[in-house]
Amino acid sequence: MSIAPIDSMTSLNSDLFYDILRRLDGPALASLACTCAAFCSISKEESLWENVCASVWPSTKREDVKSLISSIGGFRKFYADCFPLIVNKEVGEYQWNNHLEYPDDWTEAEYYGDTNEFESITPSDFVSIVDIRFKDKPICSKVLSGIPNANDNGGWFYNCPFRIDLLTYADRDDNNAGEVTLSVSNGLPPITSMERERKDGKLWHELRDGLLLSWILVNKKIKQAANLASWSPLDGQRHWPTDKDFVIRFGSVLPAKDILPSQVVQCILAMKFRVVHIEEEGFETTLKLTELSMQLEDMEGAHVNGKNSLHILKEALSCRRSKNYSEVIESCHMYSKVQNELKEEKMRSESRLDTLCILSGIAAFMTFWYYVL
Repeated sequence: MSIAPIDSMTSLNSDLFYDILRRLDGPALASLACTCAAFCSISKEESLWENVCASVWPSTKREDVKSLISSIGGFRKFYADCFPLIVNKEVGEYQWNNHLEYPDDWTEAEYYGDTNEFESITPSDFVSIVDIRFKDKPICSKVLSGIPNANDNGGWFYNCPFRIDLLTYADRDDNNAGEVTLSVSNGLPPITSMERERKDGKLWHELRDGLLLSWILVNKKIKQAANLASWSPLDGQRHWPTDKDFVIRFGSVLPAKDILPSQVVQCILAMKFRVVHIEEEGFETTLKLTELSMQLEDMEGAHVNGKNSLHILKEALSCRRSKNYSEVIESCHMYSKVQNELKEEKMRSESRLDTLCILSGIAAFMTFWYYVL
């Protein structure tokens, strides 16, 4: 069987071009678009990027999400904004000495922000698009419009610690929104007893290594989006707060310049699973997702209030991003390192102060008895 030679790329049918490109993932499609004018032209087709986004984020298959993405610039822009992860290299330049003066150096007006500027940011502008994978298979997709319990006219939300509990509020009207579980059929190892799990940690390691999280935040007003998650877990806790709970944390380091004294904050995305069945109970090992939340914390571990959180999240949508995953993880680890150094220095300062108080007390006691006697 002879194969006719191809004189040039232009001799190929555009439908054949399209069929080739639709089989590629996002990075390969973007790279191929740079090879020639023909591929570049066809790669701008929105349907190609819609397929790519659907393969990465199953939640983008929803009609309401499709409409949202189209309104902020299309699937190609959405992928370019959300596939790279947020990276913050300013963490290494952070000086904890300046932060130790907080909050004395800031007035109440400076801490809570400019009211007029805040009027342009409302909780209803934001949409959360969340996808969870285990061993590269989607297990959960959630969409949350707005921020729960937020009052656009002000109130307790703006002054209280910011927190989004996704499982409590997302998809209330979605008939398919049920419990999210993982079992042996999903790839979990069978566990005969929790006592054995505490010793070998097999279930914990399998869970931590297999989970991937994407938490995309979209601002409808400014038409921007960003992925606030780290894809893979940053850290976690076994058997906390109960013996059958596993907490896994994802997140990113967000800029807070001119918003908070620390200049940077950590976006913490916490996922908690609880063991509901083990093999000795006559059922296959099963875990249930009981928490999926977002919080912002400053360098001292204090929760950021709702007003400042909205400012920070808005700025995060336009901050620097990178496709280099190791660079992203490095910035998160750098944040933890600086935060630990701050805590250690604070403990040393408190220890020195305690020692000074004790010595002052002893000196005062000895002086008193010296004059008495």
